[in-house]
Amino acid sequence: MDKQTNDIAALVSEREKIIVRTSIIGIVTNVLLVIFKAFVGVVSHSIAVILDAVNNLTDALSSVVTIIGAKLGAKKPDRKHPLGYGRIEYLSSMIVAALVIYAGITSLVESVKKIISPEAADYSIVSIVIISVAIVVKLILGLYVRKKGKDVNSGALSASGSDALFDAIISASVLASAIIYLIWGVSLEAYVGVLISGFIIKAGVEMMIETLNDIIGKREDAETISELKKIICEEEAVLGAYDVTLFNYGPNKNYGSVHVELPDTLTVDDVDRITRKIQLNVYNKTGIILTGVGVYSFNTSDDESAQMRNAIQKTVMSHEWALQMHGFYADMEKKTIRFDVVLSFDIEQKTAIEELYREVKPLYPDYFILIVPDVDVADLK
Repeated sequence: MDKQTNDIAALVSEREKIIVRTSIIGIVTNVLLVIFKAFVGVVSHSIAVILDAVNNLTDALSSVVTIIGAKLGAKKPDRKHPLGYGRIEYLSSMIVAALVIYAGITSLVESVKKIISPEAADYSIVSIVIISVAIVVKLILGLYVRKKGKDVNSGALSASGSDALFDAIISASVLASAIIYLIWGVSLEAYVGVLISGFIIKAGVEMMIETLNDIIGKREDAETISELKKIICEEEAVLGAYDVTLFNYGPNKNYGSVHVELPDTLTVDDVDRITRKIQLNVYNKTGIILTGVGVYSFNTSDDESAQMRNAIQKTVMSHEWALQMHGFYADMEKKTIRFDVVLSFDIEQKTAIEELYREVKPLYPDYFILIVPDVDVADLK
């Protein structure tokens, strides 16, 4: 486990450096854009350009918050927080989202004021050139930051990159309104400002919802679960992998548990060796630390248990709300049958289990039957 700990520490350290370096690039770029756009906006009396500058200032502040979040989130685990401080990054993402929403609301208020009390803009060729350059810079910055965010799995960094790309679109709308004014003398300044404000607020709300989902806990994507099961089932003795549950303690800090189905002929020593190998393989290939590997026993001694499994599975899976049956084991000597059923969220667990008992018990009245309900955490529909 020492090697695992060292690997994780190295990954965290490298990840933090990338986030900080990328964020600093974003801060410097956005501050320069703020200076240029604010100058153009004031000189040309353009509310749209000024709001665009304010938006860039918000982006710079967002990058500062991202750096702080990355630094705090990379703190080593201690007695109070044995699984680390990674979730602090989600709080920093929420602050970034709040800043974006605030900037959008402020922009909306100023734009509405300009609609009520319009002021003619006065663009120059220099202003047009500066806005055009800003669009190109934002496109390059956005693509770069978003790529780095995806590389290191940083929600705040990815959001900043996407926001920068969106800013390029916003700046393009400002440029379009300026060109329209120069050619036809029609001022769309304030109305473009309202449009920009709406997009900014929408982006901020979406960022907030995404971060809240990370904090509350959301369903893991099917691709991750599928890859995890594939790795586990590569072990020769494993007949199936079920009940995969992942717990997130910050970006790239995932813990999990799983049940594996193994033949009932294995010894405890065999099971211990297999489960430890599974944990090591999963960590090496995904970075996920399996804190628990449960075991389902699979009947290998007779055909009767297979017939029982098929009969019960047919009954169970006749219901739309029964998504999967696994972990089946029939003990002929002790007259017991046990299995798990994954239930959809369309039915109450108590109702489903009671109905299954009523249907399965008559099939084997001499047996004690244990049905364990499972939650559809892996999206089996």
